[in-house]
Amino acid sequence: MNTILPSIAIIGTGSMGGAILAGLLKPGVTVAGGIRVTNRTAAKASLIAQHGVTALSIEADPRANHLAVAGAGVVLVAVKPAMVAGVLAELAGSLEPDAIVVSVAAGVTTATMEGIITQVVYRAMPNTPAIVGRGITGVSGGSRATADSAATVRALFQTVGSVLEIPEEKIDALSTISGSGPAYVFYLIEQLTATAISLGFTPQQAALMVGDTFLGASELLAASGEEPAELRRRVTSPNGTTERAIAELEKADLTGLFGRATASALARAKELAIGH
Repeated sequence: MNTILPSIAIIGTGSMGGAILAGLLKPGVTVAGGIRVTNRTAAKASLIAQHGVTALSIEADPRANHLAVAGAGVVLVAVKPAMVAGVLAELAGSLEPDAIVVSVAAGVTTATMEGIITQVVYRAMPNTPAIVGRGITGVSGGSRATADSAATVRALFQTVGSVLEIPEEKIDALSTISGSGPAYVFYLIEQLTATAISLGFTPQQAALMVGDTFLGASELLAASGEEPAELRRRVTSPNGTTERAIAELEKADLTGLFGRATASALARAKELAIGH
């Protein structure tokens, strides 16, 4: 599928900004007018500069951010949450009137953004698998959002995975599932790997067994089109070893545990939002 996007500026090209940049450089993605990105240091900018990408550094030119957003149809603000308001205030006079401004910072609301600039704004919550093109991004538009701007933002984040358009009041809840979710998966992998080692496998053998088991199970789920409960039943033979193991997991009330974990994460997300 070919994707055509307007000229794009990325303010702050750290891990998430870099992931989205990689998505924009995929075959089949055309960014009309090119891509301009900014970083603090000239050294980092020199590593990013390539065909179709103009990399600017604040170290070399204090007006780098202004130069980047001039003429840009989409401006992706990928700086730390505490910096977003300041960056928007700084760039307010340099943004194109019809630009779409997208923040990927946690806790910064569209209302906060609209209080600083007059452009269409979006709040987006990508997760770290976007780095390998398998992310899920929740997006919420501000009060000035339109069907056309929504289509542009959706196309932008589809370059790094799937997109879920949701009301803004659900964005913090989404962050506790898809945003924090990779950490939950890594934690489970970490614990199961430790169990494998305790059974006498080498760390390398344990890592291979557990890592490929999670990867294989995920790919089977995606390819089969079946519900996870059905796939679990197929692995769980009556009176077999897996059935005995699942019984122990059910005693631990994982549903309640995940409920408490996500509730705690959601409470923290709301605390962070108040801080902004």
